[in-house]
Amino acid sequence: MKLLAAFGLGLAIFAASASADGAAKPVKLMQVSETAPGFSRQFFGRVAARKTVDLAFQVAGQIVEMPVTEGFVIAKGDLIARLDQEPFELQLNRARLQKDQADRTVARLARLKGTTVSQVALDDAETNAELAAIALRDAEYALEQSTLTAPFDALVSRREVEIYSTVAAGTPIVRIHDMSELRIEVDVPEILFQRASAQDDVTITAKFPASDEVFPLQIREFDAETSSVGQTFRIQFGLTPPEGLQILPGSSVTVNVQVQDHKTGIIVPPTAIVADADGKLGVMVFSPVGAEEGTVKRVPVEIEPTQSGDVRVLSGLKDGDEIVVAGGAVLVDGQKVRRFSGFAN
Repeated sequence: MKLLAAFGLGLAIFAASASADGAAKPVKLMQVSETAPGFSRQFFGRVAARKTVDLAFQVAGQIVEMPVTEGFVIAKGDLIARLDQEPFELQLNRARLQKDQADRTVARLARLKGTTVSQVALDDAETNAELAAIALRDAEYALEQSTLTAPFDALVSRREVEIYSTVAAGTPIVRIHDMSELRIEVDVPEILFQRASAQDDVTITAKFPASDEVFPLQIREFDAETSSVGQTFRIQFGLTPPEGLQILPGSSVTVNVQVQDHKTGIIVPPTAIVADADGKLGVMVFSPVGAEEGTVKRVPVEIEPTQSGDVRVLSGLKDGDEIVVAGGAVLVDGQKVRRFSGFAN
């Protein structure tokens, strides 16, 4: 009985297999057309200022004025900080008196030259007068440097010291940003870096979280070597600050790079390409017989890769052809197939 049961089961499986072989195989199809599609990529970047400067006094002293406030914009020439002026004014007055005294000495010795005054004494007096002139200019410079003003219209980012602090020369006082143009820094792959540098077929835009508006970008600078991780290049884009949006350095931004492909052709996914035993490439083209069913035929094609990862068919297909996009390698010429319309619930 067990032997008969096993034999019967085998017949049932064989019959089912034969029935399945005769049925139309479901396949996923796509209709092709000749286009120049291009592609887009999205990156996440960071906003930076056009310039960021840590301002410092070139002389030492005590800060007695510091009217700037963090987060506020100041105009070019506005006062940032001032040191106590008295030590510098005293030094300047002393230098002026010493210069006047040295000049009088030179004048007196010049009148006496050839009598009781030697040429050496006159030369020494003239040297002292020149040194006094240098000391006077040094005192004037120190007084000028005791006042710190904005070198450009700037956003005050941070105060590094407070009023009444005594600072040495070169100590950072405030950090300011030049916000006349926003800079957006993005790390991009090498292939996009090459295309973006050409600027002939690339459109680059930015979008900020607080707005739905899209802003065009222009390349300003780029690193001349790749990063140590990821083989990427850092590109810096420029953007005029949008009205109505407060965008600060460090803010996040989404950058979209749209690359136009001027070379036309029929674009298909790489899964649609099948190879025969000789390595010749082809595509399974669908010929409808009725609304849902039809047959497939292998058509040889010439292809080339695209930068988007798809394949451009140079010959073998025409506009409107329907092709099998997956599983074509298991099909044969003339095989019956039907359109795959999804899985039944």
